[in-house]
Amino acid sequence: MKSLALPSRLTSVYDVSTRRRSRFGRIPVTDVFPVIEGGRFPAKAITGQDVLIRATAFREGHDALAVEAVLYDPDGREVQRAPMRPGAPGLDEWLGTLRPTSEGDWTFEVEAWDDPMGTWWHDAGIKVAAGIDTELMFAEGVLLLREAAAASPRAHILETAAAAVADTSLSDAARMGAASTEAVRTELFHRPLRRLVTGSGRFPLLVERVLAGRGAWYEFFPRSEGASFDPATGTYSSGTFATAAERLEAVAGMGFDVIYLPPIHPIGRTFRKGPNNTLTAEEHDPGSPWAIGSAAGGHDAIHPDLGTAADFAAFVQRAHDLGLEVALDLALQASPDHPWVTEHPEWFTTRADGSIAYAENPPKKYQDIYPLNFDNDPQGLSAEVLRIVNLWIERGVRIFRVDNPHTKPVGFWEWLIGEVNEDHPGTVFLAEAFTRPAMMHALGRAGFQQSYTYFTWRNTKEELEEYLPHVSTETSSFFRPNFFVNTPDILTEYLQFGGPAAFRIRAALAATASPLWGVYAGYELYEHVARPGAEEYIDNEKFQYKIRDFDGAEVEGRSLAPYLRRLNAIRADHPALGELQNLVVHPTSDDATIAYSKSRRTHPLTIPAPGTNAAEPIDEPLDEGQAIDTLIIVVNTDPHGARECTVSLDLEALDLRERDLDDDGKFTVDDLLTGRRWKWSAHNYVRLDPHQESAHILHIRRGT
Repeated sequence: MKSLALPSRLTSVYDVSTRRRSRFGRIPVTDVFPVIEGGRFPAKAITGQDVLIRATAFREGHDALAVEAVLYDPDGREVQRAPMRPGAPGLDEWLGTLRPTSEGDWTFEVEAWDDPMGTWWHDAGIKVAAGIDTELMFAEGVLLLREAAAASPRAHILETAAAAVADTSLSDAARMGAASTEAVRTELFHRPLRRLVTGSGRFPLLVERVLAGRGAWYEFFPRSEGASFDPATGTYSSGTFATAAERLEAVAGMGFDVIYLPPIHPIGRTFRKGPNNTLTAEEHDPGSPWAIGSAAGGHDAIHPDLGTAADFAAFVQRAHDLGLEVALDLALQASPDHPWVTEHPEWFTTRADGSIAYAENPPKKYQDIYPLNFDNDPQGLSAEVLRIVNLWIERGVRIFRVDNPHTKPVGFWEWLIGEVNEDHPGTVFLAEAFTRPAMMHALGRAGFQQSYTYFTWRNTKEELEEYLPHVSTETSSFFRPNFFVNTPDILTEYLQFGGPAAFRIRAALAATASPLWGVYAGYELYEHVARPGAEEYIDNEKFQYKIRDFDGAEVEGRSLAPYLRRLNAIRADHPALGELQNLVVHPTSDDATIAYSKSRRTHPLTIPAPGTNAAEPIDEPLDEGQAIDTLIIVVNTDPHGARECTVSLDLEALDLRERDLDDDGKFTVDDLLTGRRWKWSAHNYVRLDPHQESAHILHIRRGT
């Protein structure tokens, strides 16, 4: 029979007949992650992110197998090859990480291959010790070492080992030891013998700018910043972009990256809402910024009370000077006074009586807002929205927080975000979509770079231990969670009744569990009084001005601002908190205390591409020169009382090495919130009194 020549890399070696083709390669590689709908949509990453790669790979028999993840840049060039490690025992799961370095359309794949040296080390270790086929095993080891040496720039390491293995004057133990030295294993780790290489095929990976997946957001209403009250007339005067700009330094000083503004457009008069969402507004009531449009213009206009386009440009410039980026609300709806209503009535839904349908979420009614209908004139309406977005991009806005995107067609968003990023790469869209998971996930696939989440209502340890791993691993390739702790619409019961401790707890969780988090102004003042019967603030800023004394509260020690400042400083100093997929939950003995860790290597693990003779040294997986940033976060989720427990750590997940441990097997941790230092081990006593300290954020001190 004619022998079948095996190529060095295959999809399937059994395609020898056109009658039946194998869907498996020589070594099966299946269930590759992150792959979205078979590659129909790209998985998402940001520059410098550690992208978790997962696959199932196995083979017949008992010979050793090795698996690598391979990364290709937008030009199709191989730029990284990372070893993958076995995952859960018995499941043939392999895990690894890749780290793209620039924006663009990247690809990746998983390769599995027969590892003859791994097989030899295993078999020879058993047979030589048992005196079975000893010389035959050594002879096979010599052949393998010499084969590897022929392709190695440090051939002398392997040739020396081969000579020792072949030396019958040495003891069996010495010969085995020569084939298994650290130098030999290091060289073969970086330049292994690779046989029967089988690839999964390449899958798309969209790499976006850092603020698409990492950042701290702060929301305020420009009209409230600098607003004034005249007791003689009982009326307020609006703040302006100029007065709002004066608040930016404090926001930047707290370490936030993004300043988010609600709509800044003219507000309609018809059915304008009064304080606390009442149906009757007085002459001087400002109305909801989301009721967009009046005789002064629509989505392309600026509310006259706030200033002019030049004033807005100055506000944006001031933000940029302070290291802040401006995010603007994109609310695709209109007040009854919007120019669209008369110019394009086809963009709305007309009811049987000839009236235009207003927004409803029964029993809630929003008579001051008309939803848009994308089915009557999809091309015309879509073109208008694109024009508006491009206009604000020209005015310096590169981030849009989109109001209620789940009430518009998903296909429209896919088109719009694609069009915008084609002409303006790096534009970021945040979905404000508190709705069914299927819709939220579809919006992520359609292109939204990030999304609000149900973190706001996940308050107990049990809820968090279920939710955090879900968003950090299962959906992380297409759904980036932005953990806002509050919004103008959302004041949870937890914050209403938990006191200042609840505010600290939620901030600590949000800032450490996700690379994206945000607060709405007033959070640092512990604003917690709700409108009766509603989960939102009384005297809601959506419908009126809000004058706050931020500086006075901080001077008097009544502000959470120093705590928020410290949290954001910790985030900036520790790259582990900038990752989403690295969260590991650790058990605790208390039903209200949650513990989790996050780790990140300073440099990704890489090995040379096959066929290259790169001679530069490369760090081993556990090389002492590898800097690893690891944080352990422990939070008491009960804002009302102290909790005591034992925190049991998965030491393997913490990537601890011998040099990190003292003689008692303990390691040093620094509490980044308090400055205290402890010795920790696998099991640790913790007591957290929320009235004193609600959380530990512990940094592992390595090499000491």
